[in-house]
Amino acid sequence: MKCGIIQQHNTADTADNRRRLAEKAVALAKAGAQLIVNQELHDSLYFCQTENVDLCGLALPIPGPATEFYSQLAKETGAVIVSSLFERRAPGLYHNTAVVFESDGSIAGKYRKMHIPDDPAYYEKFYFTPGDIGFEPIQTSVGKIGVLVCWDQWYPEAARLMALRGAELLVYPTAIGWESSDTDAEKARQREAWITVQRGHAVANGLPVVAVNRVGHEPDPSGATRGIQFWGSSFVAGPQGEILWQAGDSEEAEQIVDIDMGRSEQVRRWWPFLRDRRIDAYAGLTKRFLD
Repeated sequence: MKCGIIQQHNTADTADNRRRLAEKAVALAKAGAQLIVNQELHDSLYFCQTENVDLCGLALPIPGPATEFYSQLAKETGAVIVSSLFERRAPGLYHNTAVVFESDGSIAGKYRKMHIPDDPAYYEKFYFTPGDIGFEPIQTSVGKIGVLVCWDQWYPEAARLMALRGAELLVYPTAIGWESSDTDAEKARQREAWITVQRGHAVANGLPVVAVNRVGHEPDPSGATRGIQFWGSSFVAGPQGEILWQAGDSEEAEQIVDIDMGRSEQVRRWWPFLRDRRIDAYAGLTKRFLD
């Protein structure tokens, strides 16, 4: 399966962000991409650096104007498209939602981000209600896709549940970067941890992983910090954690990556982790902490 990656810098101009994304999607599709994956909240700047109720105005209903745009894009390109949108479910009720569009423009399914961070410059709990539709893979014409979003990528439970429900590919739209006051050594540790944990999900579940991160500097409107330098580094890993392709940490990138969707079967025969799981001994996983 040919997977197209779009690693992009964002501006405050939604129309401009969509235009540039669409141009890249069309080019990738013309080059053979069957699946196109975008970064987290690709329509806007990463607005969660501050807590501002007025920014809730960026949220849109699903279906609505945003899904109409990406539906048309999927239909035009003939590719399955993974988008990441700020969903307005009801007044005062919002989600960080990935919407997957089938190649004919129809909505194949959606996923609402389950794990919501609340850290300096990542004040997502102010904006997003945790997802309530579970860890359900989305069936598409290119396979059953387990879509998770950013902070979800640190949790092995989320990847495992997607795998147990039949996901054939794990996809992570992402927005993560460095705070400028961190040392170079700390920045390197953070980025490598981000890559390593997701490669671990590929290995533990015998599935390919696609992680697409935004890139570029976005200032903090409040001035409390020096903003976020999103580290890009989007990558695709195979079912043994092998890196099939990786973008740089400072430039936009568009790439088609060939993913052997049949390889997982053989890898799981070699490493039958699902066979050897001790499901009789994992009850503690449903507890917050075991005192």
